[in-house]
Amino acid sequence: MEYARLGSTGMKVSRICLGCMGFGDATRWVHKWVLNEENSRPIIQKALEMGINFFDTANVYSLGASEEILGRALKDFTKRDEVIIATKLHGRMSDAPNGAGLSRKAILSEIDNSLRRLGTDYVDLYQIHRWDYETPIEETMEALNDLVRAGKVRYIGASAMWAWQFQKALHVAEKHGWTRFVSMQNHLNLIYREEEREMLPLCREEKIGVIPYSPLAGGRLTRDWTSTEITLRAETDEIAKKKYDAAAESDRPVVERVAELAQRYNVARTHIALAWLLQKEPVTAPIIGATKLSHLEDAIGALSLKLTSEDIAYLEEPYVPHRVIGHQ
Repeated sequence: MEYARLGSTGMKVSRICLGCMGFGDATRWVHKWVLNEENSRPIIQKALEMGINFFDTANVYSLGASEEILGRALKDFTKRDEVIIATKLHGRMSDAPNGAGLSRKAILSEIDNSLRRLGTDYVDLYQIHRWDYETPIEETMEALNDLVRAGKVRYIGASAMWAWQFQKALHVAEKHGWTRFVSMQNHLNLIYREEEREMLPLCREEKIGVIPYSPLAGGRLTRDWTSTEITLRAETDEIAKKKYDAAAESDRPVVERVAELAQRYNVARTHIALAWLLQKEPVTAPIIGATKLSHLEDAIGALSLKLTSEDIAYLEEPYVPHRVIGHQ
């Protein structure tokens, strides 16, 4: 395993982060393909054995079940100070008027709920899952700063927003002497590269660590284009369908080049897709979802593959710009 500092911090994270959205309770979540606790634990244990120390979840994943499963597994399989736990807030957790968003009330309530579910006294990285258009960013940043000062949170991060919004949050924090965001969890992969226009240059300039989600485009970068095999996730994941299906035909040349390079290097297609992402500055650690042990093995194998500049140009050449998605 390789490790890197997260942005400008001194905290070192594994260069592969295990995303925990796939661990939870299908009865409490829109995604019916999630693994229950019994089937999730071996994957978390294997990740630890392979050197992964970075785990990402969110309060909204299976309405807290993902945090519960992750917390119990980490308590059983490792020492708390040896892992980096990241979670997020913003999504609706109840029908109450303050059951969602980034108000001070929501933030102070949700951190305590997440800590209880995770079974820990602190979260290493607390992230705002989306931008809250109904709450002043000053209110959000001050509340997050208070969590850091209280010792409940070590660092704060953000996810999925416009570059101007992220810059505004950074400016507000700097203006008031509050804790700044150290990471950006954004949507980035070989068939969705819109973040290269604004967000990545901003993160490079501000020394922000980038931890992209959906690095394999929901499996679209790793499946044979002509395959008729349909997994439960591919069949039922409506969110991924909205992200990718409209532009599917224009993405085909990129997917085919991933397959071609994988064959040339005699590696899994996952290696190619992740190796491309790992070389892109300032990406620190792609967040991979694993519902099989083989998914972990394929992802970690990408660390040993170094693409040439010609490979990278070949993969990027057929890209067609997409509409911006994932910010809402």
